[in-house]
Amino acid sequence: MSRKVLVVDDAAFMRMMIKEILTKHGYEVVGEAVNGIQAVEKFQELRPDLVTLDITMPEMDGIEALKRIRAIDPEAKVIMCSAMGQQAMVIDAIQAGAKDFIVKPFQADRVLEAVRKTLG
Repeated sequence: MSRKVLVVDDAAFMRMMIKEILTKHGYEVVGEAVNGIQAVEKFQELRPDLVTLDITMPEMDGIEALKRIRAIDPEAKVIMCSAMGQQAMVIDAIQAGAKDFIVKPFQADRVLEAVRKTLG
């Protein structure tokens, strides 16, 4: 059974890149979202095994979406993605319950390593 992933990023190109990396390695991308509000709605609807979540997005940022997703399911597995390798944001994300953090531009092996480690 392939593991289901929800990909969240306001940039279509980034969603496509992550989707390509994951599908090529046997993961099923069950949904995509462009902001934190959509991310929370799709998480409730799809109940994916994993969420990749951009930090900087319109309407609701990734940290707030992460907190809301974890409120719905404390066991939710979320990997944060951001172009900004800012220490404070990484710390906020980890404290809010993120399992890992990948920095853009993505390297396929780093994405896969984070996904495998998070899903166990």
